[in-house]
Amino acid sequence: MSKKSVNRVRAAETELKEKMVALNRVAKVTKGGRTFSFAAVVVVGDGNGTVGYGLGKARDVQEAIAKAVDDAKKDLIKVPILKGTIPHAQKGKFGAGRVLIKPASDGTGVIAGGAMRAVLESAGIHNVLAKSHGSSNPHNVIKATLDALSKLRTPYEVSRQRQVRLERVFQG
Repeated sequence: MSKKSVNRVRAAETELKEKMVALNRVAKVTKGGRTFSFAAVVVVGDGNGTVGYGLGKARDVQEAIAKAVDDAKKDLIKVPILKGTIPHAQKGKFGAGRVLIKPASDGTGVIAGGAMRAVLESAGIHNVLAKSHGSSNPHNVIKATLDALSKLRTPYEVSRQRQVRLERVFQG
């Protein structure tokens, strides 16, 4: 990798904003007593269609968050955004977590709860209606939301797959 491309990768990483979704203190019981550690769930995104999720565990809160951010940067997905919203309604699931996301008109805002809101805002989606069914566990909700976002298709992809003109996709 050339020096120029390394700088480009670093510049791309600095643009990512991070949001901590959940912090959990866990205890391991040993002969000498309880040993506490922390598990952090973080969502990172550039606000322009790129989003990722990470989990980090450590004895210190800051270290757990840093590990989670590093983990999130390794698994980024690209989300299609049209006029500040998503192209079409989509369902996603992971484990017992089920989510439904729908496009919304301009000025609606992000109508979503907790973990879903963090993912959608990090992705740069400004107008969306979202509902979470089933599990409220932040891990499952985030992964279900990312599943739904990864299934989204742009009108261009739909027209190419159906082998019809772009105008025909918007008609029916």
